[in-house]
Amino acid sequence: MRKEQRVEVKTKLNLQNLAWKSFVKKIFDIYFTRIYIIKAFLIAFCLSAFIYLNYFHITILTLNSLLAIIGFYLLLGENRVVWFWSGFFIGLLWFYWISFSFVYYELSFLIPFIILGVALIYALLFWCIAKIGRSIYIQAPLLFGISFVDPFGFNWLKLHLTLLDTYFSTSHLALGALLGALTLLKAFPKRYKLIAIIPFFLAISWQTSMSITPPAINVALPLMNIPQSQRWDEAYQKEAIALNFRLIEEAIEEKKELIIFPESAFPLYLNRAPKIIEALKTYSKKIAIVTGALTYEEKEGFFNSSYFFHNEEMHTAHKIILVPFGEEVPFPAFMVEIINKLFFDGAKDYQKAKEPHDFLVNGIPFRSAICFEATTDKLFEGNPKQMIAISNNAWFSPSIEQTLQHLLLRYYAKKYQTVIYHSANSGKSGVILP
Repeated sequence: MRKEQRVEVKTKLNLQNLAWKSFVKKIFDIYFTRIYIIKAFLIAFCLSAFIYLNYFHITILTLNSLLAIIGFYLLLGENRVVWFWSGFFIGLLWFYWISFSFVYYELSFLIPFIILGVALIYALLFWCIAKIGRSIYIQAPLLFGISFVDPFGFNWLKLHLTLLDTYFSTSHLALGALLGALTLLKAFPKRYKLIAIIPFFLAISWQTSMSITPPAINVALPLMNIPQSQRWDEAYQKEAIALNFRLIEEAIEEKKELIIFPESAFPLYLNRAPKIIEALKTYSKKIAIVTGALTYEEKEGFFNSSYFFHNEEMHTAHKIILVPFGEEVPFPAFMVEIINKLFFDGAKDYQKAKEPHDFLVNGIPFRSAICFEATTDKLFEGNPKQMIAISNNAWFSPSIEQTLQHLLLRYYAKKYQTVIYHSANSGKSGVILP
């Protein structure tokens, strides 16, 4: 009897193992079907190509318009396997560079895992759209809504960007109308497909660019390309300070009224450097100065800050939105401490201010923004007419990160009709008009 029971148990286990292996094989066969992967890559390519074209300074409105149309058209109505791989490749093509910053924490071995992890996050997001929206009529609004989903607070997947250098508008209405038009075109019977023309025309940008004149201030945006490996090297600190002072003096000679340095241009805790502060206050008699630096307050902690010197006075604006995993770990407190000990030598998260801050230059308000936060709606509260954005893109150089950031700044400048003065180390500096 016992022998029969043992045989029966063994048989059940074998059947369970067989069923499990069969299930895994089935999933593997479905999700690794070559045609699905190829189609997904084509979709991701169409919805990512605009970034790489811009990286190589190629702007062809017709090409970008067609790529956006083809990418969205092929994606809508597809099964969840194609959606999964489309999200995976989009995450890869848009955000592979996120891992590069880990080189400077001596965690280079994590780079492939981070690239894979980021790609899988977006793969799951896209998979959820197809899982929930089995109908194309549900998929379209869910795809529209993905631009408002920020994994761990990271909001750079803006599908509106695919329409930036096209014949379409970049508004919410335009993106929704285009997705609606493609849905009708793909799902409706032939005799009704012409109805898709109505939302399609709503998506087109009929309005000519509004002529916005920047304030009459002569601004210097020095081009800086300092490697991240050198930025915080103590041996370089004196050289960096001397370079900044020299650039200020050159700007004064050129009759500039304002000079804007990148994020962390002074690689130190500036509020703890009284001699440098006094020197900058002295320079500010002749020119207004905005520069990035760190701040340390004993009772509060560390801040990533923008310093403003004007007429011998100093004002400080702390960052209000921190970079996920770069400046803060977006997890509960007990997990934050563990992660910081494991990966960041026990370093504490940065602190942040509560509200945006404006600098007044000759009576004209400029919204202060530091890198990542310049690409968030929070910094545009109150519809500022001018913004000073400072960045340090050396963390991710060389990559498409600075290109993607520049496209995002253009999108937000257009959305809020704000003139953005962007000063970047190893990035794209310049004045961005709406």
